[in-house]
Amino acid sequence: MSINWMDFILLVLASYRVTNLLVYDSITEWIRSPFHRIVVKENDSGEQEEFIEIKGKGLQAFIGELLSCHWCTGVWASALVLLTFMYLPILIPLWIIFAISGGASLLMSIFPRG
Repeated sequence: MSINWMDFILLVLASYRVTNLLVYDSITEWIRSPFHRIVVKENDSGEQEEFIEIKGKGLQAFIGELLSCHWCTGVWASALVLLTFMYLPILIPLWIIFAISGGASLLMSIFPRG
């Protein structure tokens, strides 16, 4: 297997975006909801803080922990992106879209508006 530097950058950015999509984005909350519960508590300053609580035991808890950690999810997302890039080339346009989106989100975090 040989991956050139352009493919590598595409894979990195696509993996970054897929990881963020799974761990943080509200559009994929339905994926996390069987494994996470959103809990809101008041802190010492009187502000409302939101955090997740892992549901269940065994496999459910394991997946909940996985989906609450961008480092953990990133490993599996990267494996998915790489394997499909290698063995399902029909998905390469999808990974290009994710890579563009990942690059754009990185740029927006470096150069925020306003």
